[in-house]
Amino acid sequence: MKAVLFHVHGGPEVLQYADFPDPEPAAGLALVKLHAAALNRMDLWVRNGWPGLKLEYPHIPGADGAGDVVEIDSPLPLGEGSGVRSGDRVVINSNLGCGSCDFCMAGQDNLCRDWHLLGETIRGTYAEYVAVPLRQLFRLPDGFDYHTAAAAGLVFHTAWHSLVTRGKLQPDETVLVVGASGGVNTASIQIAKYIGTKVIVVGSGAQKLALAESLGADILIDRLQEEDWSKAVYRLTEKLGVDVVIDNVGTTFQLSLRCLRKGGRLLTVGNTGGPKFEIDNRFVFGKHLTIIGSTMGTLRDFAEVMSLVSGGKLKVALDRSFPLADARSAQERLEKGEQLGKITLDI
Repeated sequence: MKAVLFHVHGGPEVLQYADFPDPEPAAGLALVKLHAAALNRMDLWVRNGWPGLKLEYPHIPGADGAGDVVEIDSPLPLGEGSGVRSGDRVVINSNLGCGSCDFCMAGQDNLCRDWHLLGETIRGTYAEYVAVPLRQLFRLPDGFDYHTAAAAGLVFHTAWHSLVTRGKLQPDETVLVVGASGGVNTASIQIAKYIGTKVIVVGSGAQKLALAESLGADILIDRLQEEDWSKAVYRLTEKLGVDVVIDNVGTTFQLSLRCLRKGGRLLTVGNTGGPKFEIDNRFVFGKHLTIIGSTMGTLRDFAEVMSLVSGGKLKVALDRSFPLADARSAQERLEKGEQLGKITLDI
């Protein structure tokens, strides 16, 4: 098969479009012929590398993918795999639990004791084929767009688990989303509106804020015009603050904590601005605030949110699609922050 891979860490130049052996599914695995993959910032971090990251080289990036099941080896017991059969159109759940530890058995597979993320520690979806456990596949309706499905997978799964499962988001609450155009943020706007909340978005520039507005954002704040956007949030909420802040930047936590009303929650699934930063703890205990972190989601979360996506109830923001062979250009676009929505690869 053709795949995009790398043998050493570095910039986009280390990516190679090359031949690679087709994966051979073992017991309980399905072989998927991919038609689309989607990019995530995780792809850039893995390519750059970090201390302690151990990969089998050459490594194939990519967490998200959608395509057709072409082979199933030793089907799982009845009830597992959501009834997926050979020939089905599917989207991949990249959150890989072992399926047998105490967390997995309790339905908390994103807490698995041997947890992996497709494309991070094991080879991923920048390829014509991938083999994954059957339980990781969600069957798509006939005619549903592969690129839309691939673009939704990781970000909607992550956002749903954070907002709904962990954050217990309620109708009529007010939500602040820090960032207007990233994958998890655009998914969060959609999910928050689906739940019935009022959504405020802080973003940089008219184009990104226009995207947020098209997804349902009620109030837009341009941080290029409002450097201390916490003051703008207070002004726009009649000095009450918001119930929930979705902040996956990290270095903006101090502003986010100031935006929360008493008893509010800060939800986070990442730290695109950097992993280490300072906060004023007086905001946390003085305002009875809760910081809730999570990574990815469960099999149940994935089935719930992808049912809404494939049913047309949640909209996926798509940016541009690149041929698989041009993955380097796709990653360069992502690295520069030029995208408005999700970047995909056509396979």
